Amino acid sequence: MIDFRSDTVTRPTQAMRQAMASAEVGDDVYGDDPTVNGLEAYAADRFGFESALFTATGTQANLLAIMSHCGRGDEYLCGQSAHNYRYEGGGAAVLGSVQPQPIENEPDGSIDLNKARAAIKADDFHFAMTRLLSLENTIGGKVLSLDYQQKARAFCDDHQLLLHLDGARVFNAAVKTGCDVTEITQHYDSVSVCLSKGLGAPVGSLLLGSEAFIKRATRLRKMLGGGMRQAGILAAAGRIALEQGPLRLHEDHDNAEYLTACLADLPQLDINPALTQTNIIYARCRSGHAVALRDALAGQGILITAGDPIRFVTHRDISRQDVDQLVVAIKQFYSGA
Repeated sequence: MIDFRSDTVTRPTQAMRQAMASAEVGDDVYGDDPTVNGLEAYAADRFGFESALFTATGTQANLLAIMSHCGRGDEYLCGQSAHNYRYEGGGAAVLGSVQPQPIENEPDGSIDLNKARAAIKADDFHFAMTRLLSLENTIGGKVLSLDYQQKARAFCDDHQLLLHLDGARVFNAAVKTGCDVTEITQHYDSVSVCLSKGLGAPVGSLLLGSEAFIKRATRLRKMLGGGMRQAGILAAAGRIALEQGPLRLHEDHDNAEYLTACLADLPQLDINPALTQTNIIYARCRSGHAVALRDALAGQGILITAGDPIRFVTHRDISRQDVDQLVVAIKQFYSGA
């Protein structure tokens, strides 16, 4: 199957499989797994933080960040489209008793800092206490500018807020921006990074922050059932993903740009090429046949997500030839629709 649904569907490379098979392991709950410890030390240094924590998922990493920064009855500000608000099961509220205060995202994915300022609660016992601003980069494939992130840091400093980044695809943002990832992460108190999306690991994410912050997060990870024992088998693949995965992300961006140009030529689809910045493409079916298109493509061994809009995601397991095959299949569908 050719899978355009997400970059979460990538399969581990042969090098990852070999590293997993031969990984030196211990009990990570005791802190004895040398491969996990090595990954965490490397990641902390790579992203410019004091400490790092290997987690099962990005959802877990974001939840640990929010719960480590905020207490019961506190509040965090986030975008209306933020993954940790819309797509993570309400975990901050359900498990952390932390109230989300969503703010409508701007067209570029940012949060208007004036709107964020207006959402900060007064120091009054009627209100939750606003503790944290959470941003996402990339968000829907869109990249936050370095200038905006610097302003967000100053905003948080001015209002005594902490700043978290859901950086599941932060390397995609760095590649598009043309900067080292630390030019992004330097602005944040904590960052989550997914190893199993575009970087290609089979499982795992990282949470980064100060030593004291990661100590709190580690305790909460245990509470949430995240102690994974001989997790070095997974961390071995994660280390390869972190070291090698960013080096080829530009290929995914190039394929996404190429696919966008091809789809823009089809009158049956509504697509704005300017919105394709990294590896995620959105297109609307003008005739409302997205589900029928999905089913027809599946019959030819091509998987897509049928939404409004339709989302296509390029990744390591998608070649230029796969893109061409998708475009031909879409043209065939509309010619007979």
